[in-house]
Amino acid sequence: MIASDGKATKTSSTFRMEVAVSIAISAKPERLWSILTNAKDFVRWNSTLQSVEGAIAPGQTVQLRTKATPDRTFKLKVTTFEPPSRMVWQDGGAPMFQGIRTYTLTPQGDKTVFYMSEVFSGLMLPMIKGSLTDFRPVFEQYAADLKREAERQA
Repeated sequence: MIASDGKATKTSSTFRMEVAVSIAISAKPERLWSILTNAKDFVRWNSTLQSVEGAIAPGQTVQLRTKATPDRTFKLKVTTFEPPSRMVWQDGGAPMFQGIRTYTLTPQGDKTVFYMSEVFSGLMLPMIKGSLTDFRPVFEQYAADLKREAERQA
């Protein structure tokens, strides 16, 4: 795990790149889970997104467009759904190129540590790595937006 200060990190090797952020939020995991799984309300509080379609539920596909890449629609399958602690979204397919985003909520006293990571991997990664957006500022904004929303409603 990384520091829960809202600052994103990036690690990279030839066939793997990971971006992660962690932040302590003054809200219970159940509150965060309800925000993170309400697709219809995502764009209102999450300033990194342009649109979200679909249900955030086990086995479902969510289609989203980000402000960082407005011309691309990401189709993400919800592959793990463990309320209120862990969720995984997956895009693409191994071995060529794949993105796996993991959300983890860990209670710590009266706060919850929100941790989000995305691992990009595959044989095509070395060829496209340089053209990928720097996700660190996007992850930092996502975490800050979630914190603001959860604490506003707490």
